[in-house]
Amino acid sequence: QVQLLESGGGLVQAGGSLRLSCAASGSIFGISAMGWYRQAPGKQRELVAVTTSGGRINYADSVKGRFTISRDNAKNTYLQMDSLKPEDTAVYYCNLKGYNGGGSLRDYWGQGTQVTVSS
Repeated sequence: QVQLLESGGGLVQAGGSLRLSCAASGSIFGISAMGWYRQAPGKQRELVAVTTSGGRINYADSVKGRFTISRDNAKNTYLQMDSLKPEDTAVYYCNLKGYNGGGSLRDYWGQGTQVTVSS
């Protein structure tokens, strides 16, 4: 059973910063990528940032230069969010693409953490 535990969301004024954390636990036999997605009310879930096991990092155009994704040697990933804007308001989800015991690549999701940016 793989679990992703997110923390760090909250309410912040425009221009402020927040740092999201995601800790993965359980039986994961190799990680392909870890990243963050977000979903605003009435909108589809969208990619915010992702880091792959090969060291590649991608950001959504809307957050480039403001958000920074990182990952440590364990199964943790972080999202530093600076210069936040009201349009960044959403539920943020941690995602892990990893291999299960049968060798299949699977998507795992956290429960989501609310980020609200006031103007």
